[in-house]
Amino acid sequence: MVTEYNIYCDESCHLEHDDKPIMLFGAIWCPRCEVKKNISALREIKERHHTRGELKWTKVSPSRKSFFLEVIDYFFRTDGLNFRCLVVDSKKRLDHSYFNQGDHDSFYYKMYFYLLRNILSVDNRYNIYLDIKDTRSQMKMNRLRDVLCNSFRDFEREMINRIQHVRSKEVELLQVADLLIGAISYSNRQLKSSSSKVAVVNKIRRYSGLTIQNSTPPWEEKFNLFHFSPRLPKS
Repeated sequence: MVTEYNIYCDESCHLEHDDKPIMLFGAIWCPRCEVKKNISALREIKERHHTRGELKWTKVSPSRKSFFLEVIDYFFRTDGLNFRCLVVDSKKRLDHSYFNQGDHDSFYYKMYFYLLRNILSVDNRYNIYLDIKDTRSQMKMNRLRDVLCNSFRDFEREMINRIQHVRSKEVELLQVADLLIGAISYSNRQLKSSSSKVAVVNKIRRYSGLTIQNSTPPWEEKFNLFHFSPRLPKS
């Protein structure tokens, strides 16, 4: 039986020269028929905590800690709501010209390919939504769709219904992806300055049973992590 899924993608520390040691690409997904239920539940959590605006990682603070911890509870306790994150370690090692992978923008979409490839199945259908990067990247998104379909020998282009940009402030599930990516980034960069953010990281660790600083087995579905370490160019 074919199931249709919505996948919401986001990234962090993805700029080439932002002085961040890592970059991250993440996706949260669920059956399309459960999207409204999940959005409604997240909005109810907001109302209980008298919280407005986006539930992004940058907004984690002492006054909102209980709210964000409940969002983490909701994610891990909800069947069918899954997350995968690709962490590029040692970003300064990237040498796009040496490895013949175009420019940093091309590498950006290449990482999205590796992120999504392990989520997709040719037996199902997908709607993929990326947080808007700029207004000129629709062509590369279309190319990403083609490459993903070709990798599954889906030459009729039936597996992916659509791939398009959305604004994160309008999509609660994309905001949950941002929250989880932010926590993984915070942990992998060894940051500890915010007790509220540390509390969110620790709750994710307890639920997942992971340090969230290493890759999980590829078959792990609920909370999947993959670390990619760029090779050093040969001298």
